[in-house]
Amino acid sequence: MTGVALAVMLSGGLTACTGSSDEGDGEDTKPGTSSSAAPPAEPGRYSTLPEPCGAVGVETLKKLLPGAEAAEDTAASSASGKGTDDEKASPYEGEATVTYDTDRRVGCRWKSATSLASRHLTVDLERVVSYDPAVSDDEQAQLLYDERAGQAEIPTDDESSPPPEDAEGGGEDSSADDSAEGDGDGSGDGKSGDESESADNGSGGDGGSDESDNGSQAPGEPGDAAESSQPQDEDLSPRKLDGLGDGAYIDDQLDTGDSGVHRDITVVFRSGNVIATVKYDQWLTDKRRTPDSAELQEKARSVAAELAAGFDDN
Repeated sequence: MTGVALAVMLSGGLTACTGSSDEGDGEDTKPGTSSSAAPPAEPGRYSTLPEPCGAVGVETLKKLLPGAEAAEDTAASSASGKGTDDEKASPYEGEATVTYDTDRRVGCRWKSATSLASRHLTVDLERVVSYDPAVSDDEQAQLLYDERAGQAEIPTDDESSPPPEDAEGGGEDSSADDSAEGDGDGSGDGKSGDESESADNGSGGDGGSDESDNGSQAPGEPGDAAESSQPQDEDLSPRKLDGLGDGAYIDDQLDTGDSGVHRDITVVFRSGNVIATVKYDQWLTDKRRTPDSAELQEKARSVAAELAAGFDDN
């Protein structure tokens, strides 16, 4: 009886083992397998970066770097007849920025200097790659762009939108206009005319001084004031920019410290998974003058627009 009982027990144990093995075969739910993992996010729009020192055209650089052309002519004259490669050097070629991975980040810088001022232009291109499979490269670039805009304290759309006009404000403007028109009867023209004439005479006599004091057209930097086409009443404060890449902003900082008077313009825009940064500044040796904001902003934006157009073509 003992042998028969033992045989029955062994047979039942084998059957139980076989059953548990069959039940486990159809339920492999280990995390990380192909059956449970979410599909990875799409790769970024760009997998390479352009050569930065060739991304800005020479004609654009000539407008941004007054005095560089004269330096180029001087260098070419001194290098002529030496039979070296020095005569090929040009301030418009730029100097590449040293980076650890040129597949992910590249840059270039240019400079020009006169006896009264110096200017610097820097272009930085960063290709963003997301290491989170649930976040695409473009989305990661947007997060990084938003972070930098916040650090620069760029107003949001809600903060930068003008307040709505009300009826009372319109009435005050109308009455002010009517009052101005009513002054044409001559009751106040004497004082107003004298002030206007005095202002005109003052600006005419000091025209050369005023033109150099605003920093837009210093000796040795011809044509800067004439090239600025922005209206004088345009908002020049740090702000978002429209029509440039997938998002853009501009920052404008004036420094009058002991190191010298300089204005630094920064334009940042995102195109897909690439963030481009343009930095353009002017330093003045005469602390009584101030670099012109409108002119510098316009030129920095022209570089950013040229870079953005290059990305759109790819």
